[in-house]
Amino acid sequence: MSQEEQPLVSHLSELRKRIIWVLVIFLICLIITFVFVDPIYNFLVNDANRMFPELGPIKLTVLGPGEILKVYFTVAGMAAIGLTLPFLLYHVWKFIQPALEEREAKVAFRYIPLVLGMFIAGICFGYFLVFPLLYKFLYELGSSRFTMSYTASNYFSFMNMMVLPFGFIFEMPVAVMFLSRIGILAPQTLIKVRKYAYFVMVIIASMISPPELTSHLAVATPMILLYEVSILISKWSWKKRAAMLAAQEQEYQDA
Repeated sequence: MSQEEQPLVSHLSELRKRIIWVLVIFLICLIITFVFVDPIYNFLVNDANRMFPELGPIKLTVLGPGEILKVYFTVAGMAAIGLTLPFLLYHVWKFIQPALEEREAKVAFRYIPLVLGMFIAGICFGYFLVFPLLYKFLYELGSSRFTMSYTASNYFSFMNMMVLPFGFIFEMPVAVMFLSRIGILAPQTLIKVRKYAYFVMVIIASMISPPELTSHLAVATPMILLYEVSILISKWSWKKRAAMLAAQEQEYQDA
């Protein structure tokens, strides 16, 4: 094996180890959440009944014995993903730590609580705003024409699709802050592509929200605000990095 190939093999081996660790932790969390799947299921359904009292109680059906397990694993899996996230972030940090300078590694480690906080904020945004808006709209659209009957599997899959992506979308300011802090992403780049980013966010908002202007605005506005906040954060991080590099250069010249 050549000397050039050795670092690559070492990195792949380390990546494999980290992935295995995360999968093991996810399986442990899945077992734990599966044990408590009944309280989780009841909480989600009862909470939906509280959010939509005018629609009447939600009655979910299953199409066969096998679907019961599918529903339970869907609900338990949603909870397990949330429990696994802190460990995932830790192992991502441990994987990239050797490639970072000591200062950069400390900065990256401090971001973990912020990443968790923004993920939770995104989940709350999806669960308390996007999901109720779209669910109520689709129910009212269909109830006048069809006999509404939901399978539990489709209901929770729909909830998952409307909630989980926003946990990752809300990570945008954190990712921008980190990339700007280590000099990879300049604020000028974000400003340059701003109009394209707005267009994409409006398209996404129109796809996942009811065809009403207020609903589009309710979903698109927070996403656009996140982008603007990301630009401000990038400018601040970029200036702070420039000042730090200038101070280091001055110390080097004085030495």
